[in-house]
Amino acid sequence: MLGLPLAPLLLLLLLLLVPPPPPARAAPPRSTPRPRAQAAAPAEPARPAAAGMGTAGAAPGATATGAPKGTGTTPPRGTAQRPPPTTAGPPRGTGTTPPRGTAMRPPPTTAGPPKGTGTAPPRGTAAAPPKGTTTGPPKGTGLGTRSPTAAPTKGAGEGGPGSAPPSSPGPPGHGRLKEGGPGAKAPAPRRKLVRVKVVKKKVVRKKKPKTPAKEAAAPQDPQCPPLGLESLRVLDSQLRASSDKRYGLGAHRGRLNIQSGLYDGDFYDGGWCAGREDTAQWLEVDARRLTNFTGVITQGLNSIWTYDWVTSYKVQVSNDTYTWHQCRNGTEEAVGARGNGPGRGRWDWGPPSTSNLPGSPARVFPGNKDPETPVLNLLPVPVVARYLRINPQSWFPNGTICLRAEVLGCPLPDPNNIYAWHSPPPPTDKLDFRHHNYKEMRKLMKRVNDECPDITRVYSIGKSYLGLKMYVMEISDNPGVHEVGEPEFRYVAGMHGNEVLGRELLLNLMEFLCREFRASNPRVVQLVTETRIHLLPSMNPDGYETAYKLGSELSGWAMGRWTYEGIDLNHNFADLNTALWDAEDNDLVPHEFPNHYIPIPEYYTLTNATVAPETRAVIDWMQRYPFVLSANLHGGELVVTYPFDMTRSYWKAQELTPTADDGVFRWLATVYATSNLAMASEDRRLCHYDDFARHGNIINGANWHTVPGSMNDFSYLHTNCFEITVELSCDKFPHASELPAEWENNRESLLLYMEQVHRGIKGVVRDSDTEQGIANAIISVDGINHDVRTALDGDYWRLLNPGEYEVTARAEGYEAATQPCHVSYENVPTPCSFRLARLRRHRPRGRLPGRAPLPSDLRLRRQRLRRLRAQRRAP
Repeated sequence: MLGLPLAPLLLLLLLLLVPPPPPARAAPPRSTPRPRAQAAAPAEPARPAAAGMGTAGAAPGATATGAPKGTGTTPPRGTAQRPPPTTAGPPRGTGTTPPRGTAMRPPPTTAGPPKGTGTAPPRGTAAAPPKGTTTGPPKGTGLGTRSPTAAPTKGAGEGGPGSAPPSSPGPPGHGRLKEGGPGAKAPAPRRKLVRVKVVKKKVVRKKKPKTPAKEAAAPQDPQCPPLGLESLRVLDSQLRASSDKRYGLGAHRGRLNIQSGLYDGDFYDGGWCAGREDTAQWLEVDARRLTNFTGVITQGLNSIWTYDWVTSYKVQVSNDTYTWHQCRNGTEEAVGARGNGPGRGRWDWGPPSTSNLPGSPARVFPGNKDPETPVLNLLPVPVVARYLRINPQSWFPNGTICLRAEVLGCPLPDPNNIYAWHSPPPPTDKLDFRHHNYKEMRKLMKRVNDECPDITRVYSIGKSYLGLKMYVMEISDNPGVHEVGEPEFRYVAGMHGNEVLGRELLLNLMEFLCREFRASNPRVVQLVTETRIHLLPSMNPDGYETAYKLGSELSGWAMGRWTYEGIDLNHNFADLNTALWDAEDNDLVPHEFPNHYIPIPEYYTLTNATVAPETRAVIDWMQRYPFVLSANLHGGELVVTYPFDMTRSYWKAQELTPTADDGVFRWLATVYATSNLAMASEDRRLCHYDDFARHGNIINGANWHTVPGSMNDFSYLHTNCFEITVELSCDKFPHASELPAEWENNRESLLLYMEQVHRGIKGVVRDSDTEQGIANAIISVDGINHDVRTALDGDYWRLLNPGEYEVTARAEGYEAATQPCHVSYENVPTPCSFRLARLRRHRPRGRLPGRAPLPSDLRLRRQRLRRLRAQRRAP
């Protein structure tokens, strides 16, 4: 009877003597599951259970921090083990307060039920560990060891309030002695667990998220080439769309830089336009094999009638066109939960695009701000798939959903396909296939000159507006010297700075001719020894540098086309056509007005005339060398055009306007077009809206579109040179990976066209008395209203198709001579020379008393003769 009242008093006394409990321990990471049926390590021997105190053998407030059964886990060596926390303070409802000076412990997060609650601990947590097992924290919980997720309480290890000194499992007395006893030496091991070690671990944890960011930053440089929407390597059958307005605005028109026709509602328009205006529209590209997609480039609609472009879009990919995944820009938690690791802007391959996961919105890429400027968006992380969709989300308010696109990606081998994918064959010629800026172009030309110093010479014909020299490579068996009877040929590229393929082809041609000549290739040796070749790779170096800085796919359709001053060089030459046609209409040709060597108008030679320095340099170049044949290399189409380029009816935009040598020009254009692999291909599709394949890929320039002041017309009317324009590719600025294939397409064409300089007749006009060559003599062919003139040494070349011709040579102070000349079908010039006798009657040398002044054409001939003689005397 007496023992019953004393029990509450003893219990209260024991509670008052209990030392301050340790602070609250941080909960282990959620990712670590609590072991089932895990024994708890009691902090002190089990006490007799009082009424309403729970099940016997369970320590009140003990946490399940013991080791799993039979594990024998021990804490790391040199690390003091922390005791399990006990219930903080007296039981609820007792109203008892701890003694003054005793720190109040917050309840631990994993504490069991408080005393007096009568609640049993979770199943499997109250059992004592079997004999022979070492008590310690469960593996992976981080208790008692350095934990990267749990920071120590402020003041830990300093003996202040709330400190949690480590202790070993044992009797309560020993635990109390180590916590507050006078002989406790615990601060030293506690300092081993100070913040320094934990902070080191935290620094490592902070660096871990940066590692994926560095890995993700690598694809920011678009190493993968374009699939080929612009260059037509992607077929029309590989493009699909959700809807379209009409066939002319179908998916097959959604190609980067594609151009529209001149009329509204043209059958071939300038882009893809959706038939409905909602965010469910898409443009799909089938790569036809697994591809590592890295980026997307977009433009608006090309049209002179409307303004339409997409301002934002999403990107989706698939391998079967049924399940689509889209780029998601989720948070760290959302992306980490998907298994991609921490980091922002990563790909989240969740459910199909119909679902919208909270916290992980789909990535929306910025689109265009105008119809023509290309905008590149690199994917945050490259993705491997076969199909890619561009899903517009917003568009120009006053327009509709219209775009043109290019996709960047590297093709990959398909492990599920037993048939090997046939890769394009490697180039047969080991040349420098890459884009060369001004400095690299100079280095390449110097290297070729060093490799073949006996047949090459590099010279400059002038400077651009910004001071860049216009270099020319001469290739001949006797460079720097005009040999009598050897025709002069030229290739000109880069008139429009952003049409770069011609530039690279001429650089490759220099390398090819040099190496093949050294290898004794008979065809090249004959060409070099019998022809003086001039190669001008960059007529507009300022414009090229502008386009080169933007890159292959981002220079657009017009950036870099003009010079630095904004002049289109193909419209900057003197208009000699109008003067000729006016004279023909008045029956003044050729007796009073020449049909060749038409003088340059005086207004064009003024210093304040709008003439680019590049144009003046080329005109001076034309006048110094007796060129016979030339080609002007452009880009943006697949066609060869020939003069005239300007319509005779000035009010017409298109009109067939042939020259007197129309048959020869058609032959020259056909030679290049039929030997060009891209033009001659049966699978060739039209680039933009004109189907040139119906006409053999050749067309009269004026019948395509009028070009006043073109270099082709000027060359034909002011010099002896016959010149055509070659549009080399649908893509003005092809990617460097496409240059080997373009060289294969044009190599034979470039060589075969140069060989046409030997077609027709050639000869020398000499003085019958002195046997000296007569310069500036006129060579006329019966039935052709266009003459040519002899060079300084009296030699000439006249391009003609096979047939019989009556040829007449005449010169000032000499009697005219006529003879028949036969031109064979072989590509060998027919010799047709003349010996002219001097006139016996007196010829006036100027204005005499009572005599009329000399005719204008005679004065021009005398001036040109004096200029040629001056050049001959010059070193």
